[in-house]
Amino acid sequence: MNLIMTIIMIAAALSLILIIVSFWLPLMNPDHEKLSPYECGFDPLGTARLPFSLRFFLIAILFLLFDLEIALLLPLPWGDQLSSPLLTFLWASAVLVLLTLGLIYEWLQGGLEWAE
Repeated sequence: MNLIMTIIMIAAALSLILIIVSFWLPLMNPDHEKLSPYECGFDPLGTARLPFSLRFFLIAILFLLFDLEIALLLPLPWGDQLSSPLLTFLWASAVLVLLTLGLIYEWLQGGLEWAE
């Protein structure tokens, strides 16, 4: 119990020290020159804020969904002692079918097309 309390006290002290140091550090006051984009010493030709295509965002969301699917399905072979193997297989199949149907729907709606 002493070791746990020591670790908690060290973590709390370190957190408090970092918070105090962050208030003592000088604040950076950005001016107009620091906020402007740097373009190799030349005057900016246009705005640095370009519109972002929503298609890239949709592709990123799809990637995250399937990445999460892999993260959830990977430990299933080792989790068979929690319930029957048939039930584990059925849950994994249901998740795969649901995500496959979502991918097919996204494909049919044209969300994966780069050119319109």
